[in-house]
Formats: sequence, C-alpha cells, structure tokens
Amino acid sequence: METSHESANGRDPTPSKADALTIDDIGRSIGVHQRLPVGVEARAARAIFEPQSAEQIADLICVCEEHAITIAPIGAGRTLATMRAEPVAIGVSMARMAGLVAYEPDDMTVVAEAGMTLGALQEHLAAHRQHLPLDPPHPDTVTLGAMVGVGRSGPCRLSEGTPRDLLIGVRYAGHGGRLVHGGGRVVKNVAGYDLMKVMTGSFGTLGIITEVAFRVRPIPERYRMVRIAIDTIDQAFETAGRINAAVPLIYLEVLSPGAAARAGFNAEAGKFVVAAGICGSGVETDYITARITEVAGTPPEVIALASAIKGYRAIRDLGPMPGEVAMQIAVPPSALARCVSSAEVDFLAHAGSGVANLFMSGDRPAEEVRAAVDRIRATAVEARGHLRVTSIPPGLSGILDIFGTPDAGAMGLMRRLKQAFDPAGIFNPGSFVGGL
Repeated sequence: METSHESANGRDPTPSKADALTIDDIGRSIGVHQRLPVGVEARAARAIFEPQSAEQIADLICVCEEHAITIAPIGAGRTLATMRAEPVAIGVSMARMAGLVAYEPDDMTVVAEAGMTLGALQEHLAAHRQHLPLDPPHPDTVTLGAMVGVGRSGPCRLSEGTPRDLLIGVRYAGHGGRLVHGGGRVVKNVAGYDLMKVMTGSFGTLGIITEVAFRVRPIPERYRMVRIAIDTIDQAFETAGRINAAVPLIYLEVLSPGAAARAGFNAEAGKFVVAAGICGSGVETDYITARITEVAGTPPEVIALASAIKGYRAIRDLGPMPGEVAMQIAVPPSALARCVSSAEVDFLAHAGSGVANLFMSGDRPAEEVRAAVDRIRATAVEARGHLRVTSIPPGLSGILDIFGTPDAGAMGLMRRLKQAFDPAGIFNPGSFVGGL
C-alpha cells in the first residue's frame, strides 16, 4: 500500500481553527467548483463540490477535518439521500473526474476515474467485444465509485459476483488528505486486497474513492432468456432451484405477479415468473434450453436476440414506484423463499444468490411502515441474514432503521475500522450501521 499527500497548488490547504469558514470560503480556498444541490441531492448535502483531481479532494478533506465539516461522496444522490436523516455539509461529486485512465484489452483490465458511469465504461469496452459484467440498475446513471462504495450489483451476481469480486485496484482520499492506493492493474497483483474489501460497501464512511481498476470479460456470443409462469410462490422457487442445480446460468430470477407486470412480462395474471438467462455458442444455448425444459417439466417461453436483452434490462432496472419503500434482503438461498413469502410484498428475487429486492407501499402512517420493515428484518435475521432499506419516500427520512444492527463482535470491528480510517469523524457520519 502506498500513501501520499500533496497540496494541489503547493501550499498547506488547512486554515487556522480560529478562522470561521463558510462553505463558499472553502470552495474558493482550494479552487474547486461548487454549486447548489439539485433534486434528490438536497436530501443528501447542503452544497455540492465538483473537484477536478484527487489532490483537490485531499485539500478539501484537510479543511473539513480542521473545521469539523461533514463530507460525503455523492453520485446520483439516491443512496445518500436514503441513508441520511440530515444532509452532510458538502457532497463531493465526481462528475469532473470521469476519465478512462488505462485500458489493456489483451490483459482484460481497465482503470477509470470514479466519476465515470458504468454505461460510459461499457461503451469503451464494447469496442473490443468486452464488458464489465456488473449490472446495477440504470447503469447510465451509476458512477463506478458509487457502485463500489455501495457494493451494488444485479441479476448477474449469480455468475459474476459483486464489485468486490472483479475489483483489482482502488485509490481513495482519506484521513489527513492522504491518497491511498491498493491493488493494481495486473490481475495477479494481490497487494491491497484487504483495502479493496474494506472500501467496497463502505458507503463513503471511510474516505472518497477516486479511481478503480477492474478485470473485464469477453461479451458472450449469444443470449437467451427462458421464462416460465407458475401458480404459487413455493412452486416458483422449487422450479428455480431445480434449474439452478442442472445448468450454468447468467442469472436466475423469481418475480412476484406484481413485479412481473412492472417488468412488462406477458404472464397470466396472478402468476409468478421464473426467468433464467443463458449465454454461449449456439450449441451451448440450445443444450441449456433443452435441459431447462426437461427439468422444469413444462414448456418455457424462449426469448432470443434483442428481445432477450430487453427482457433482461427490464429485470435489471426494476425498482420501486413513487411512494414505495424498497428493501433488499440477503439470506442463505435455502431460506429465501420463506423470507420472501412471509414479507407479503412484491419482490424480485435473485434466486440462486439468496438476495431479493422487496417493494412495499409507504402510503400509510410512519409507525406502520417502520413496524413492517422491522418484521421483515427480523425474519431475515432469524434466517442468519440481514435487510437494508434501499429507497424511501422523503417523508420517511430519519424514521426507518436503514441497515439494522449486527452482533456485538461485528459492530466492534466496524467501530475500530471507522476510528482508524476516519478519526475526525467527517466522512458521512451518523448514517451507517449502528450509527457510524
């Protein structure tokens, strides 16, 4: 691991504690562009700074630590707005740090600044018939830094895992304005592996990610989606389990009737839908399709070419309707059907991964919403899993427990990490697990 800290302009950026700085003063002192928050950003931060370099971020951190000013990285602002009961003073947008740093198609590695969106990165990679097989919803609005910081993934986590599994390097600005680098562009380089684990899913509470490196994959030759409409939730998960055990899949989803309707699937009203994604050569996809038909015991709907891509994207981008509370549970796959069924809400379940996104109406008294979330969380915890609230209507800010509280051992470890990485307590404080 290497660390460095240099002022962007060769001076000490930290003013005296006696100086009573305004946010405007801070922006001018380090020469960073600033603006007012727009839309959902206003729930996340009182001012938005748009630095052009990691050194400017390092200078900003020094000022914020000296004057006890809260700060957090912000992408589209949705996650930060959900987490925070009150906005931080400064949201750091990476919009002006969105470049491609290095791309080696032969080595299948890529390095990019944290403000580049996943959609923009995929366009660069597609020119060489490669892609980064991570698929959070709406990739054109998800920055790479936010994807790593939140640990976001989608249906393809079944076959490709989460950001942690494909991340091979990370650079971030942390305590004291230090610029810290872990890992590298070469896949065999394991230096900084623990650092990458720590920063993935840290939600901006330990520092600000400025650059990421990933290994990438070839784009498959062919895609297909196989869909089956099923009468009951138990039958749907049982069918999904048999398919998952029989053949390799890109993704395997179970959708409630309401979620299937939102995705635009033409299943019979009231039926659950099992959707399986397959890829490979023509011979491979034909074989897998035949095996799914055999295992499912009923002829499935087979969708190919552009229609398969369209159907997959409808699943990937499925999210809450206005006014809904969205939650994600993660439990052992064997417990997923029971936990989802007992929730009694619409859902999209990544059946082979033990993860499900739940959508519940927020149009009722706040205490009822909180009680419902607590009930669903208790079921997940009983199954040795957890629940995170991923989206809420504005009126529920500060009312719901977003993350829940882990056991004492895990909580103690997280407190020690927070103290080690953020002793000044400025990075997105008071909004993470256990109030960290």
